[in-house]
Amino acid sequence: MNKAILLTKLASGRHSKTDVDILVAELTAYPVLVGALLEAVAIEDEEGTFNASWTLDHLLRLKLLYILPFIGQFCELLPKLRSESCLRSMAHICELLAIAQHKKTSHMRPMDITSQQWEIIATACFDWLIGNHKVATKVFAMTSLYYLGFRFSWIHKELQAYLEQTIAEGSTGYQNRAEKTLSKLKALT
Repeated sequence: MNKAILLTKLASGRHSKTDVDILVAELTAYPVLVGALLEAVAIEDEEGTFNASWTLDHLLRLKLLYILPFIGQFCELLPKLRSESCLRSMAHICELLAIAQHKKTSHMRPMDITSQQWEIIATACFDWLIGNHKVATKVFAMTSLYYLGFRFSWIHKELQAYLEQTIAEGSTGYQNRAEKTLSKLKALT
């Protein structure tokens, strides 16, 4: 597979979960195409489609390390995204990265993602949490911030204050995740 074939497959109409699974299986042999997927995410964000972001999310669920050579491109894209469909997948990727970094479960080394890149991820997650976004994006951002709070000490205090202020207004899913996150935050003190 090459970039042109990948882009053709991504543009072939709305993908089903099966279509995504087949494409992800093909992409495991071509991790260099993660950069092309990120380019496609940027294009789809403007078009309101989400095949690339959904495919990227599922690929990285299998092998999170595939993102590392493209982490700069990933971080550059985060603050530019507007489509809820793309945001949901990208917020989930941020969550996967934050958990892996904290729990050291993915063989990521501390130098694989710079402190500046983590700050970009944290800023994007806070923007998504406090912005007018759907619940899935918010809960992925919330969990990302919880784990990033072990890297940046100021995050836990800000996250706790924000969640305490907004929990009553949120949807059931938001309230559920906020309660769990607040419980974890309170256990740290």
